[in-house]
Amino acid sequence: MPDGTKEILGLWIEQTEGAKFWLRVMNELRNRGVADILIAIVDGLKGFPEAINAVFPQTVVQTCIVHLIRNSMSFASWKDRKAIAGALRGVYRADNAEAGLAALEAFEAGPWGRKYPAITQSWRRHWDQVIPFYAFSPPIRRIIYTTNAIEALNSRLRRAVRVRGHFPGDEAAMKLLYLALNRAVEEWKRPPREWCEAKTQFAILFGDRFLG
Repeated sequence: MPDGTKEILGLWIEQTEGAKFWLRVMNELRNRGVADILIAIVDGLKGFPEAINAVFPQTVVQTCIVHLIRNSMSFASWKDRKAIAGALRGVYRADNAEAGLAALEAFEAGPWGRKYPAITQSWRRHWDQVIPFYAFSPPIRRIIYTTNAIEALNSRLRRAVRVRGHFPGDEAAMKLLYLALNRAVEEWKRPPREWCEAKTQFAILFGDRFLG
């Protein structure tokens, strides 16, 4: 929301995720009145970025940096993960996209990049969706570099489902999830402390599209 607060726009139940499902979700949001999306933070869901831009072509799709880091760790042994995480900080903490790419190339040429080439390959595959991140100052990056808010919400939903255990049908599951979401929303009192600075930068970057 323009004032920095969060809002849940919908709840869907589907057997599988994919481009067709996400396209249906995006079209439904547009039909319900969502006129524009400035930045969408995604975490590797297949077909999601393409569906977003198919319906909202001006949207900047930013990959979740934390998701990329976690994915990088999945390629490495436990004993190497702390050192690799430290080596990758130079990539996502760089001042701009050029410096970030140079840091990624340095990582690739270094001992960890040579030992785990899949890490650099993963970052390169997502690089076009990493670049938007560098347009912002560090306080704004802390807002947009992760989908942790969504993951925390999903964690609450999973706990609610585990407690219930069994549902006679989708409608019963929807009712339980709806109640869990309502309880979560009640705890969202105020925007992030970085929002004032973020709001100013968003207004400059997006012009009339930002309605704050």
